[in-house]
Amino acid sequence: MKNNYYITTPIYYPSASPHMGHAYSSIIADFFARFKRMQGFNVFYLTGTDEHGQKIERAAKEKKKDPLVFCDEISKTFKDLTKTLNLSNDDFIRTTENRHKKSAKNIWNILEKKGEIYLSKYSGWYSVSDEAFYTEEELEIINGSKVSKLSGSTVEWVEEESYFFKLSKWQEPLLKFYSENQDFILPISRKNEVLSFVKSGLKDLSVSRKSFKWGIPVPSNKDHIMYVWLDALTNYLSALNYPDENDKMYKSFWPADLHIIGKDILRFHAVYWPAFLLAADIKPPKRVYGHGWILSGDQKMSKSKGNILDPLQIIDIYGLDALRYYLIKEVSFGNDGNISKEKLENCINSDLANNYGNLCQRVVSFSEKNTNLKISNNITFNEEDKSVLSNYSKNYDKIISFVDNQDINSYINFVVEQLFVANKYFNDQEPWKKKSDLLRLNTIIYTSLELIRKVTILLYPIIPDTSKKVMKIFNLNLNDIKFESIKNDEFIEKDSQINKIGILFKKIVKND
Repeated sequence: MKNNYYITTPIYYPSASPHMGHAYSSIIADFFARFKRMQGFNVFYLTGTDEHGQKIERAAKEKKKDPLVFCDEISKTFKDLTKTLNLSNDDFIRTTENRHKKSAKNIWNILEKKGEIYLSKYSGWYSVSDEAFYTEEELEIINGSKVSKLSGSTVEWVEEESYFFKLSKWQEPLLKFYSENQDFILPISRKNEVLSFVKSGLKDLSVSRKSFKWGIPVPSNKDHIMYVWLDALTNYLSALNYPDENDKMYKSFWPADLHIIGKDILRFHAVYWPAFLLAADIKPPKRVYGHGWILSGDQKMSKSKGNILDPLQIIDIYGLDALRYYLIKEVSFGNDGNISKEKLENCINSDLANNYGNLCQRVVSFSEKNTNLKISNNITFNEEDKSVLSNYSKNYDKIISFVDNQDINSYINFVVEQLFVANKYFNDQEPWKKKSDLLRLNTIIYTSLELIRKVTILLYPIIPDTSKKVMKIFNLNLNDIKFESIKNDEFIEKDSQINKIGILFKKIVKND
C-alpha cells in the first residue's frame, strides 16, 4: 500500500501579477512532490489563490471592476503560472469557491460553539497589504509613515466592532505542542522566532471586520466578514473536502505533511493556524517550513517598491529548467537569496552546460563512434567501477533523510558532487585508450551511462523536462524514474541500443 504525502504552497494573494517569490515557493514544493512520487508515495500537492479581504476589494475598485471578476482574471495568471513552471500540483484552490466557503464557515461555527470566539471592539494598527494587525513594538516610522518592521508595509489605525478568537488561552497549549513536536517549525531560526513571540504573551486575535464586504460573511452575523487568515488558512482543509471527515481525501491526507511558506507569513501558519485547529479539535499539520525571500538586490520584492522580478521573462530568455536549477542550488534553502543575470549565466555554464550536458553528450558520442550506440552484454566491473556506482546505494537512506528534513542544500550538493565524480571517472578511465580491450571499453561506457542514469533520477525533481530527455537515451520514460532504481548498478538493459542526444543546455557566450 502506498504511503500518502500532502504538501502545500501558500495560497497566493492575487492583488497583482505573480513574481519570483511566488515561483520560488511553488518550485520548491514541486521538488518535494516529485521526489516523494518518485519514491513511491501517493502525493497530493496543493496550490491556489487567496481572494478575499480589503486589499482585493480596494484593488478591484481602483480597476473599476467587480471583485470576483477582478479575482477571476488575476487568479488565472497564477493558475497559468503552474503550467509555465511545470508544476505537478494536483489541485488549485480558490477561496471564492463554494467548497472553500463551506469549510471556512464550518470552522467558524465549531469555534463559536466551543466558546472560542466572542464579540467585542477592536482598536489598533492594521496593514491592509499584509492583512495583519501589529502592536506598537512591531512598528517603526519611515519617511513619516508607520510601517511594519517585518514587511515594511504601511499600517492604518482601525477602530470597529470585531469578533475575537481566544488566542491568549492557547499560549501554554501551543508551547506544549511545540515541545512535543520539535520539528513542527523549520528551520530552527524560524522556530526560535515563533517560540520567542509566543512566550512574550499572546493577545486575543481579531477575526472579523465590518469595514469592508469582500469576504465570507460570519455565519451568525452577516454584518461581519471573516478575518482573511481564518478564512485563508482553511484552504488546506477545504481542498480535502472538509468538513466531511469521512471523505477519502480528508482521511488519506490530513494532517498535512508539509506547508511550504515564506517567512513573512510564519506567524499565521505556526501560531494562529495550529491554535485554530487545536481549538476546533483538528490535528495540526506535521510541519511548517518558512523559507527566505528572493531579493531584488538586497530588498524584498514588492509592487510598491517597483522591484518585481518577472519569472516569465527569465524563463523566456534562459529556459524553465535553468531557472528551477538556479533557485534550488544557488539559494540556500531557509535563507534569503537573490537572482542576478551574471550568477544565473555562470550557473548554467558551469553546472548545466559543462558538468551535466557535456557529460551526457561526451559519453553518448563516444559510444556512437566506438560501439554504434550498442550496449554490450560483455561487461565486468572492476573495483573502481563498483566504487563510483555504489555511491548511490551507500547514500540511499541519507538522500531520503535530506528530503524528509527539507535539507535541499545537502541534496543538491550530493548531486553536484556525483556529477563531478562521473566526469572524473570518464576522464580518468580514458576509454579512448582502451579500444583494443573491448571488455574494458564496454564496461567503462556502461558504467558511465549508469552514472548518468542515476544522477538524472536525482535531478528529475529539479529539472524534470531535461531529465526526461536524458532518460530517452536509454529508452526509458517517466514510469522508469523510480528513486529505488538508483540502488541497481545494472539497470540499463544489456544487448540493447541507446539513442543520441542533442544539446541539453546551450553555453552562454558572454561579451566582454
